[in-house]
Amino acid sequence: MVRFSPIVIAFLLCSPRAFAQNRVEAGVFLDYLGISQTNTNNFGLGGRFGYRIHRKLMVEGELAYDYGINFHEAYRNITNGDITAIEHTSIGITHGLFGPTLQPDKGGFRPFLTLKGGFMDFRLSPSLLPLSTVESTLLSIRNSSLNAAMYPGGGVEASLGPVGLRFEVGDEIYFNNGAHNNLRITFGPILRF
Repeated sequence: MVRFSPIVIAFLLCSPRAFAQNRVEAGVFLDYLGISQTNTNNFGLGGRFGYRIHRKLMVEGELAYDYGINFHEAYRNITNGDITAIEHTSIGITHGLFGPTLQPDKGGFRPFLTLKGGFMDFRLSPSLLPLSTVESTLLSIRNSSLNAAMYPGGGVEASLGPVGLRFEVGDEIYFNNGAHNNLRITFGPILRF
């Protein structure tokens, strides 16, 4: 009977050849999203799954939810345009993205670029103003909460074997009566297998 020592087993598991076929990557992340239209800083959680289709190309999908943040929403008088009221409003955002990521398949420190498309779904608390002569200055996202989105970004992954950390920054652009640019930063652990 052949017996392997723990040192031999650890060497075989941690060797670069053991991880040469890493095709799948999964992770969770903390998400920061600065919404330009509401001027709010939203924080949340998300998950990401990627599959390597070529040596330097992965296809990734991700979904995140940013928790409700309170802010002051202005209401304008529809006859003269003056601000009539300011209401305390809450916003939560669900966003999902899918697309390619250019990234080397080897190395412990790997920079990457990505371009993804998807959606942003805004959840605003209902308006408490019963007046028919006023409208929200955020009328566009109140009337159309589900918006198409595009995300160009980049970042870096640092890993030791199958476990690592990923930092990413980009511009999550949603389209609602024009393009709205929003800073997005994510950070979290990854697992490659």
